[in-house]
Amino acid sequence: MIRLFLFIIPVLVFFSCGQDYTPKPRGFFRIDLPEKEYKKSPDILPYRFEVPTNSLIINNRKAAHELYWINIVYPQYKATIHLSYKEVDNNVDQYIKDSRGFVYKHTIKADAISEDVFIKKEKNVYGIKYNIKGDAASNTQFFLTDSTKNFVRGALYFNVTPNKDSLAPVLAYINEDIMHLIETFEWK
Repeated sequence: MIRLFLFIIPVLVFFSCGQDYTPKPRGFFRIDLPEKEYKKSPDILPYRFEVPTNSLIINNRKAAHELYWINIVYPQYKATIHLSYKEVDNNVDQYIKDSRGFVYKHTIKADAISEDVFIKKEKNVYGIKYNIKGDAASNTQFFLTDSTKNFVRGALYFNVTPNKDSLAPVLAYINEDIMHLIETFEWK
């Protein structure tokens, strides 16, 4: 009996290794995205918009002139939309140039950069949303201005290694929130 057993095991091992083996490809965890719900931004800001209820608004003030800088944080996705506010004093062109410069610093890792122009004359809101494709550090940036008094710049960052394939569902989800922010944005 032992001899038969010792004979069968090597034969099974020999024949089982004869076929090609392909390992299962690496996958990513499924991400369940909640339904969209929005609330109004805090009244303390010189601007208002609707923000997702599954996010947190955190003051990002680091200096006296940064009084209205905030972060919209999505803790479950390790994502943050950084919003900075500046008062315009005949320097809106410089702010727009700076914003564009921040976007195009990502060309090293970006596959493409597209621009969407926003004009809402009835609310005096004008701006550009930049969509940065690829494994860039920031996939979405934008600015909004009334071109005479106020300027807001926003940038979405994930606190994870950029991987366009694994971030795609969350990026699309948060980009919808950014579009809602832009569409509901108004100056006080």
